[in-house]
Amino acid sequence: MTRLVHKIRTANRRTYRVRSQLKTTGKLPRLSVHISNRQVLAQIIDDNSGQTIVYVTSVTKSGPSVNLTAKASWVGEQLAQAAKKAKVKQVVFDRGPKKYHGRIAALAEAARKGGMEF
Repeated sequence: MTRLVHKIRTANRRTYRVRSQLKTTGKLPRLSVHISNRQVLAQIIDDNSGQTIVYVTSVTKSGPSVNLTAKASWVGEQLAQAAKKAKVKQVVFDRGPKKYHGRIAALAEAARKGGMEF
């Protein structure tokens, strides 16, 4: 097994482990976060209907390029504002295969400051 295949398999295992914990939480929508090398994406998904309620990405951020931690906190703020408009207050946090550290934590803290609960 090559190193790349091993990384992909362990990331998939982590993702499934996190999501299996989230499905037992009940009827709350899920806040899913994806961070690539350049952009940050966050969306609130209703798993019962399979529809995306709110979607925010750092691609739409105007201004000078900043580091990913600043982009993540900006996305968290925008997500909280959009969630207020959609009347979504409580969600469960789906970090995927990432650790709750750095950029993921910055996005979560910014969303909490904006009024979201998870």
